[in-house]
Amino acid sequence: MYAIVEISGKQFKVEKKQKLFVNRLDVAEGKKISFDNVLMVNDGSKSSVGTPNVSGVQVDAKVLKHLKSDKVIVFKKKRRKGYKVRNGHRQAITEIEISDILTGVSKKTAPKKAEAPKKTQAKKAEPKKASAKKESKDLSSMSVAALKTMAKEKGIKGISSMKKADLIKALR
Repeated sequence: MYAIVEISGKQFKVEKKQKLFVNRLDVAEGKKISFDNVLMVNDGSKSSVGTPNVSGVQVDAKVLKHLKSDKVIVFKKKRRKGYKVRNGHRQAITEIEISDILTGVSKKTAPKKAEAPKKTQAKKAEPKKASAKKESKDLSSMSVAALKTMAKEKGIKGISSMKKADLIKALR
């Protein structure tokens, strides 16, 4: 059984009893930590892919120790200028051991709000002036191509040379 887990912004393929190095975690040495951000789980016979996470799956791990990785040399040079800079960097990392991959874990969710009863159509007839204003706003937010197709449907001629404002006036 294996899982693909996102730990501190990176994805790792993990199995039970596996040791791996991840970016520094804010957990004391010897403490246990669980990761809920599981992207995929394979159980040998079936696999589950999350959208984006698989629900009900959790990976438990134990923090073994905090340390620094190998030194990375950063060397900068500009030719024919006499410019050379040499820097080093050691990334802070944490060694963890995967203790278990748990499936069927239920997350605590907030209770769902009761749906309010839907309002019936009380306002059927609206004044014509308000609908005309809404229509003019809708026309101004539409693209020129959409306005031209509406003008074709209404049988307006000479639309190929019209600008957006002229199309809106013709459609009113």
